[in-house]
Amino acid sequence: MAIQSYEHFMEQVEDSTIKKTLQKIQQDHKLHAVKIAEQIQNLGGRPANDPPMMAEFMLTLKSLHKKDLASIIKDAYVGQKRGIEKAEEIVKGDLDQNSKNLLTDILHEDTMHLSILKELMNHLDNNTSTPIH
Repeated sequence: MAIQSYEHFMEQVEDSTIKKTLQKIQQDHKLHAVKIAEQIQNLGGRPANDPPMMAEFMLTLKSLHKKDLASIIKDAYVGQKRGIEKAEEIVKGDLDQNSKNLLTDILHEDTMHLSILKELMNHLDNNTSTPIH
Protein backbone atom coordinates (compact mmCIF):
# COMPACT_ATOMS: atom_id res chain seq x y z
CA MET A 1 0.00 0.00 0.00
CA ALA A 2 2.89 2.42 0.63
CA ILE A 3 3.73 2.48 -3.07
CA GLN A 4 0.20 3.55 -4.00
CA SER A 5 0.06 6.04 -1.14
CA TYR A 6 3.22 7.78 -2.30
CA GLU A 7 1.85 7.84 -5.85
CA HIS A 8 -1.22 9.61 -4.49
CA PHE A 9 0.91 12.08 -2.52
CA MET A 10 3.10 12.89 -5.53
CA GLU A 11 0.04 13.61 -7.68
CA GLN A 12 -0.90 16.38 -5.26
CA VAL A 13 2.53 17.99 -4.89
CA GLU A 14 3.82 20.65 -7.27
CA ASP A 15 7.09 21.46 -5.48
CA SER A 16 9.75 19.58 -7.50
CA THR A 17 12.16 19.12 -4.58
CA ILE A 18 9.51 17.60 -2.35
CA LYS A 19 8.17 15.50 -5.22
CA LYS A 20 11.70 14.10 -5.79
CA THR A 21 11.98 13.28 -2.09
CA LEU A 22 8.66 11.42 -2.20
CA GLN A 23 9.72 9.65 -5.41
CA LYS A 24 12.92 8.42 -3.73
CA ILE A 25 10.95 7.06 -0.79
CA GLN A 26 8.50 5.39 -3.18
CA GLN A 27 11.38 3.83 -5.14
CA ASP A 28 12.76 2.41 -1.90
CA HIS A 29 9.34 0.94 -1.09
CA LYS A 30 9.19 -0.67 -4.55
CA LEU A 31 12.61 -2.22 -3.97
CA HIS A 32 11.50 -3.45 -0.55
CA ALA A 33 8.39 -5.02 -2.09
CA VAL A 34 10.52 -6.87 -4.64
CA LYS A 35 12.89 -8.15 -1.94
CA ILE A 36 10.01 -9.30 0.25
CA ALA A 37 8.30 -11.00 -2.70
CA GLU A 38 11.54 -12.82 -3.53
CA GLN A 39 11.92 -13.97 0.07
CA ILE A 40 8.33 -15.24 0.15
CA GLN A 41 8.96 -17.16 -3.09
CA ASN A 42 12.23 -18.55 -1.72
CA LEU A 43 10.26 -19.90 1.22
CA GLY A 44 7.76 -21.55 -1.12
CA GLY A 45 5.00 -18.98 -0.77
CA ARG A 46 3.14 -16.81 -3.22
CA PRO A 47 3.36 -13.05 -2.66
CA ALA A 48 0.30 -10.84 -3.01
CA ASN A 49 0.45 -8.27 -5.79
CA ASP A 50 -2.58 -6.09 -5.12
CA PRO A 51 -3.24 -3.75 -2.19
CA PRO A 52 -6.28 -4.57 -0.09
CA MET A 53 -9.51 -3.11 -1.45
CA MET A 54 -10.19 -1.16 1.75
CA ALA A 55 -6.84 0.60 1.45
CA GLU A 56 -7.63 1.55 -2.14
CA PHE A 57 -11.06 2.79 -1.06
CA MET A 58 -9.55 4.96 1.68
CA LEU A 59 -7.06 6.48 -0.77
CA THR A 60 -9.90 7.34 -3.13
CA LEU A 61 -11.86 9.00 -0.33
CA LYS A 62 -8.84 11.01 0.76
CA SER A 63 -8.15 12.14 -2.80
CA LEU A 64 -11.53 13.85 -2.99
CA HIS A 65 -10.35 16.48 -0.53
CA LYS A 66 -7.87 19.18 -1.48
CA LYS A 67 -4.95 19.25 0.90
CA ASP A 68 -2.18 21.65 1.53
CA LEU A 69 1.43 20.55 1.30
CA ALA A 70 1.88 20.28 5.07
CA SER A 71 -1.15 17.95 5.31
CA ILE A 72 0.16 15.76 2.50
CA ILE A 73 3.54 15.37 4.20
CA LYS A 74 1.83 14.71 7.53
CA ASP A 75 -0.28 11.95 5.91
CA ALA A 76 2.90 10.43 4.46
CA TYR A 77 4.56 10.60 7.89
CA VAL A 78 1.61 8.98 9.66
CA GLY A 79 1.41 6.21 7.05
CA GLN A 80 5.15 5.61 7.23
CA LYS A 81 5.01 5.42 11.02
CA ARG A 82 2.12 2.93 10.94
CA GLY A 83 4.00 0.79 8.45
CA ILE A 84 7.04 0.75 10.71
CA GLU A 85 4.94 -0.21 13.73
CA LYS A 86 3.37 -3.12 11.82
CA ALA A 87 6.75 -4.29 10.54
CA GLU A 88 8.22 -4.14 14.06
CA GLU A 89 5.45 -6.45 15.25
CA ILE A 90 6.19 -8.88 12.42
CA VAL A 91 9.92 -8.89 13.23
CA LYS A 92 9.05 -9.87 16.81
CA GLY A 93 7.18 -12.90 15.48
CA ASP A 94 8.36 -16.33 14.43
CA LEU A 95 10.55 -15.67 11.38
CA ASP A 96 13.51 -17.45 9.89
CA GLN A 97 16.79 -15.57 10.25
CA ASN A 98 16.97 -14.46 6.59
CA SER A 99 13.46 -12.97 6.75
CA LYS A 100 14.22 -11.29 10.06
CA ASN A 101 17.43 -9.77 8.64
CA LEU A 102 15.61 -8.55 5.54
CA LEU A 103 12.84 -6.89 7.55
CA THR A 104 15.35 -5.36 9.95
CA ASP A 105 17.21 -3.78 7.02
CA ILE A 106 13.94 -2.49 5.57
CA LEU A 107 12.92 -1.10 8.96
CA HIS A 108 16.20 0.78 9.15
CA GLU A 109 15.54 2.42 5.77
CA ASP A 110 11.91 3.14 6.66
CA THR A 111 13.04 4.82 9.87
CA MET A 112 15.33 7.05 7.79
CA HIS A 113 12.32 7.91 5.60
CA LEU A 114 10.40 8.83 8.73
CA SER A 115 13.20 11.23 9.73
CA ILE A 116 13.16 12.83 6.28
CA LEU A 117 9.39 13.31 6.43
CA LYS A 118 9.68 14.74 9.95
CA GLU A 119 12.25 17.28 8.71
CA LEU A 120 9.90 18.26 5.87
CA MET A 121 7.03 18.64 8.33
CA ASN A 122 9.13 20.84 10.61
CA HIS A 123 10.22 22.97 7.67
CA LEU A 124 6.65 23.36 6.40
CA ASP A 125 5.33 24.17 9.88
CA ASN A 126 7.47 27.30 9.73
CA ASN A 127 5.93 28.34 6.38
CA THR A 128 2.40 28.96 5.20
CA SER A 129 1.23 26.17 2.96
CA THR A 130 -1.39 26.62 0.25
CA PRO A 131 -3.71 24.00 -1.24
CA ILE A 132 -1.90 21.89 -3.84
CA HIS A 133 -4.20 19.94 -6.14
